[in-house]
Amino acid sequence: MDNIVLKKRLSSYRTEGGRLSKVGDDVLIDLLRAWESWTGTSKEFYRSLGLSKQQLAIMIRKGKKLLKSGSLAGSEFKEIKLDAMIGGQSGMVGPIEVSWEGGKVIRFSQVDQLVDFLKKAA
Repeated sequence: MDNIVLKKRLSSYRTEGGRLSKVGDDVLIDLLRAWESWTGTSKEFYRSLGLSKQQLAIMIRKGKKLLKSGSLAGSEFKEIKLDAMIGGQSGMVGPIEVSWEGGKVIRFSQVDQLVDFLKKAA
């Protein structure tokens, strides 16, 4: 995310006195992501956002705490449709390789074939 956009988002949480109050979780996470990808000095980073060193440290700490607790609203599980990725060939995601005893490698093109093989081998 561009620092200009992030600065504008942070400014919406400023009080009349210029303090940041009740910064949203999504903004904290975006700030943390921007900080992680920043290649310059930390001084350049917090100055580009209009923050002090202490404000940046507090918000990064809160963002890390959010990530560790897993309480992100936008991080729900998202299903990936494999049919769309592989051109509609259902069941043919890729070869499944099983290393068998004696250094043998057995390849299966479908999960059903692997399951049948394992049932017969057991």
